[in-house]
Amino acid sequence: MIYLKILISDKLQDKGIKIFEDNGFEVFKKFKITKDELKEEIGEYDGIVVRSRTKLTADILENATNLKVIGRAGVGLDNVDREKASEMNIKVINTPEAPAVSVAEFALGLMLTLARKISYADRTTHEGNWNKSDCLGYTLNAKKLGLIGFGNIAKHLAKITIAIGMDVGVYSRFSKGQAAIDEAKEIGCSIYSSVEELLKEAQVISLHLPSSPQTINIINEERIKFMRKDAILINTARGNLIDEKALLKALKNKDIAGAALDVYHEEPLKNQELINWNENLILTPHIASQSIENQTAAATMVAEKISNFLKSK
Repeated sequence: MIYLKILISDKLQDKGIKIFEDNGFEVFKKFKITKDELKEEIGEYDGIVVRSRTKLTADILENATNLKVIGRAGVGLDNVDREKASEMNIKVINTPEAPAVSVAEFALGLMLTLARKISYADRTTHEGNWNKSDCLGYTLNAKKLGLIGFGNIAKHLAKITIAIGMDVGVYSRFSKGQAAIDEAKEIGCSIYSSVEELLKEAQVISLHLPSSPQTINIINEERIKFMRKDAILINTARGNLIDEKALLKALKNKDIAGAALDVYHEEPLKNQELINWNENLILTPHIASQSIENQTAAATMVAEKISNFLKSK
């Protein structure tokens, strides 16, 4: 009997691994495999599961002569050369439905932390200070939230922020057409025809776009000029959506009220100017999807999708 081989190159929860084993696949767990090792070994496997650490570049995939499927336990596919995968007839699968709740809740948490100055209050109290008068924030109730992008995460965020009394506006290309626009309106969102129009009105901006040539630095120096002085910016999507230099300039000049970033142009974060600026900036290490529930859901979903695909071949 010939067993299909699955390489898991990034940490995957046991429930996902068990699904592969229950389906009769031979599983190889190599969570710390290096690029050179992967390049040498990838031709041995029928399927591979990655998260964000492993980069499946064209030169690696060139050696994947036996590979039939790539599974990304998560949403973003910018660490997979999809053009090369398509050229080699390798199926690419991800789990965009898995992190919606976790990331949406995290984005809401960042909004609350900025609006109510929770991070500053925590830090200064730990330092032995009692800066109550400096911690005058504002409620999110009755404020306008601007969502740029309207995928699964943004939809869930819209629902929970509407529930706490926010007015939600959306700018999106709405690739699914009128049905997507109707869904946004049914949830209770208003539709904006341009990023600039939304930036002019929203007190809170939250980004929910993939990385692509069209979205890189979608928030840049010119667009920041459209934002309100009291606006706060949240990014839990992809780091290259924001021009970090332009954002830092706006924060220092108080052109906007604050920002919270979970993703960056370079990860781990090495931009010392961002690291050293903490007056109205919150930084977290790409943890929006780091909940037990999401990690488990992504693992089981990707395992089920890959198993079903390989069994149908």
